[in-house]
Amino acid sequence: MQGGARAIDRELLHRMNESQFHRGPVEGDLHLEPGLGFGHRRLSIIALEAGLQPLFNEDESIALVFNGEIYNFRELRTELQGLGHAFRTPSDSETIVHAYEQWGEDCVNHLRGMFAFAIWDRPRQTLFMARDRLGIKPMHYAALPDGTFAFGSELKSLLTLPSFRREIDPLAVEDYFAYGYVPEPRTIFSGARKLLPGHTLTVRAGQPLPASKQYWDVPFVPHVGMTDRDIEGELVVRLREAVESHLIADVPLGAFLSGGVDSSAVVAMMAGINQEPVNTCSIAFDDPAFDESEYARQVAEQYKTNHQCETVGTDDYGLLDTLAALYDEPYADSSAIPTYRVCQLARKRVTVALSGDGGDENFAGYRRHRMAMGEERVRSLLPLTVRKPVFGLLGKAYPKADWAPRMFRAKTTFEALARDLTEGYFHGVSVNNDRVRKQLFSASFQQRLQGYRAVEVMRGYAEQAPTDDPLSLIQYLDMKTYLPGDILTKVDRASMAHALEVRVPLLDHQFVEWVSGLPSTSKLRNGEGKHIFKKALEPYLSQDILYRKKQGFSIPLAAWLRGPLREAMRRAVLNPALLDTGIFNPAYLKQIVDEHQAGTKDHAVTLWSVLMFDAFLRKNGASAA
Repeated sequence: MQGGARAIDRELLHRMNESQFHRGPVEGDLHLEPGLGFGHRRLSIIALEAGLQPLFNEDESIALVFNGEIYNFRELRTELQGLGHAFRTPSDSETIVHAYEQWGEDCVNHLRGMFAFAIWDRPRQTLFMARDRLGIKPMHYAALPDGTFAFGSELKSLLTLPSFRREIDPLAVEDYFAYGYVPEPRTIFSGARKLLPGHTLTVRAGQPLPASKQYWDVPFVPHVGMTDRDIEGELVVRLREAVESHLIADVPLGAFLSGGVDSSAVVAMMAGINQEPVNTCSIAFDDPAFDESEYARQVAEQYKTNHQCETVGTDDYGLLDTLAALYDEPYADSSAIPTYRVCQLARKRVTVALSGDGGDENFAGYRRHRMAMGEERVRSLLPLTVRKPVFGLLGKAYPKADWAPRMFRAKTTFEALARDLTEGYFHGVSVNNDRVRKQLFSASFQQRLQGYRAVEVMRGYAEQAPTDDPLSLIQYLDMKTYLPGDILTKVDRASMAHALEVRVPLLDHQFVEWVSGLPSTSKLRNGEGKHIFKKALEPYLSQDILYRKKQGFSIPLAAWLRGPLREAMRRAVLNPALLDTGIFNPAYLKQIVDEHQAGTKDHAVTLWSVLMFDAFLRKNGASAA
């Protein structure tokens, strides 16, 4: 989009569109008019022959490009037809066009689904953009120096533009090395942003770029008078309804099945809805320490699914550069590797797969939730005004003892007691804590940060949180940071790389709203996360599935970096080009490489985050200046 009705370069628009070919290999199209260019790549899921975009209203005064699915499109279609709207296609996309005609920017509050879309309103000379409530689908945008406003699902669409400056944002670097990803709304580049989940952005031709507007938030409004039995019964009803709403498709559909509680719950519900056997897939690892495929097999046998499992070697480390190309910015979650493989496997048989993502965020299923609440119980014995100076001083004075059992690491304990809940939780989720980042970064780079610390991301969300319950607060922080920035980004890029659509019924916004109102004691009880979720599922899943120790989707990272990736890691981390960025402290990098490879300390997470940052730089030619 350009002010002054300037002509759009068709070849440049084509290159932007084709940079995302993998997201929609079935068909694509462009639309150009004075001052505006729209491009779209389509992965046909609903109305296979009639959903080509950009898509218009009857007089073509409104144009849409859209990524995602609207699950209530049939109900909306009936309502809109009753209001006088005429439809030309059976697609869910056209529902958005008429919803915008009817309700304007409030159309988003009528949509149930996962979506990122842009609407050009020609009479108003306005571009209206929206992203779904939880951030399942991505949206990136940039206001360029030449007056152009550009947007796309992935950053790579913006990187095709000659006027886009690939200058690294130093605050995003601090965020990345703290979280392992760049949280919304920042990107790694100073000139680009991500549209926040649950937000809209209205851009008017020739006017300054405004702030985005929030249209939805997780409510955390408590339910009153519900017993555990009431909750269990209603939970299953609502879960089944959420899953059923996500089964609309005109293409083969299946589910990921890891053998964990969340994916098993989704498959159990699907099996109770579908007449035909559910298509399920999982990957096994050749190292038993990382393999949970046996539990997936148990669920597949229980529900007689059409199950497919393939074994992946724990030496599957050849995807580093592939991942850098997928994510367009540094991304340090090593589970991206098995996620890429399971999407690759699923695409052999289906075009749509349901996943269990969101269960841990909804029901407090992470180990860090238990640890944070344990720390908070101790903190609550003394006010912060007493704890911070006393334990802060003791934490500084006490020697560090990583070698000792956790219960004897007094320095770590004192430091934890000196923090408030938000700072404590930030410390618990950081892939590289404050102390590590201080050593990792050069003195000159730390000066460029001007005192900025990545905890400010969480502090900003904590200040606006609609709850003061401690467990609900950290769940809220996860839903604003880790869920969209790590989990959903990982799944979106890995699946779209294979033209696979992944749907997440546990993140259906109506289900999330209801679950957020459940008492914290029903989610985390007696040190067990997902308490009420597991109790509700006892008629559907075995005790082994529900109550075994959470395993996760991990790889033998530390061993890789001492074994097959030993030399590649050393070359990358000590690469002169990486050191020339001025971001890092060369002496510390050499120290952690030597210590890790000698086996005296485990620096795997830090080294992996540096390795992926190096891969990003090599792939994207970014400048740290």
